[in-house]
Amino acid sequence: MSYKVIVQGGTDITPMVETISMRDALDQIAYQASIRLAVSSTQSVPVLTPGTDIRVSGLPFGKNEWVPLLNPGVIWEAESTNSGTKRISLTVYDRMIYLEKSEDEYLFPKDQTATQRLQKYAKDWGIRLADDPTDTKTKLGKAVYRSQTIFSMLFADLKETSKSGGEMYHPRMTNRGLELFKLGSNTKVHELDRLIDVAQMRTLEGAVTKVKVLADAESSSGKEVPSKILTVEEKGTKELGTLQKVVSDDQVKSAKAAKKLAESYLTGIQETFTVTAPDINTIRAGDAVRLGGMKLLVTSASHDLGNPGTMTLELATEESVKRRFYLD
Repeated sequence: MSYKVIVQGGTDITPMVETISMRDALDQIAYQASIRLAVSSTQSVPVLTPGTDIRVSGLPFGKNEWVPLLNPGVIWEAESTNSGTKRISLTVYDRMIYLEKSEDEYLFPKDQTATQRLQKYAKDWGIRLADDPTDTKTKLGKAVYRSQTIFSMLFADLKETSKSGGEMYHPRMTNRGLELFKLGSNTKVHELDRLIDVAQMRTLEGAVTKVKVLADAESSSGKEVPSKILTVEEKGTKELGTLQKVVSDDQVKSAKAAKKLAESYLTGIQETFTVTAPDINTIRAGDAVRLGGMKLLVTSASHDLGNPGTMTLELATEESVKRRFYLD
């Protein structure tokens, strides 16, 4: 087999695995695995209750050295059936699931970075950070987060980082610990050339050809007044029509900053690809890949592990990813 599944205490349950699939996406924080076990009467089943530690390893494409795919992980759900053969279905997440499911309140001062705030979240939830955390560098404004999930706070920090001129980052749990991954920074950029199926979608849904950036509205003598317009930028209105977006951001104070923000929203025809191919099990959401000479970013990755396995990737351009995940 091209994978191994180990539960707490080092027990190898790989021989019981019937199917295993994994999913990673930019709109979710925790890597997810769905594992189905088929257990014979002669096999001894270890403790598989929710909360049990578990890890999944795999053999990368063209390699013969095992690498961690989901580690550290935790069993979140366990369901068993018995109709002649006992089967156990496990839903597994990496430990960032605790940030996705937990709520709290935080007040952060201005001039902190997303990296510094991630360190605070991780410390409070007992999640190990990587030894060499990525420095996002971009200083953020003051944040007042009332009762909401830690994931929503973290993603708000990452969105502000991108909107303020920084790079796009996505949190990843690896065997090194929790870290921020700069989108498209993977060392190995795979060329997708052994395709089983590829679909292309082009649409004006989500396109923006005109952007109006407003300052916060001010009132005088209790009267409502129109918002001050900082800038209006447009691109492609003649060819595609006017698709206007109105943006109000209290972090934008100057016309120069408003122009830069407006330009980041301007996108024409939205183009995405869905690719099914032989599995490369190390590809994660946020990785860069090449398809027909184009460098694209993975927005979601679904892996059906096996020998051979298959994967389904959703791909988009960097501009489309920024517009879809880091601006709205």
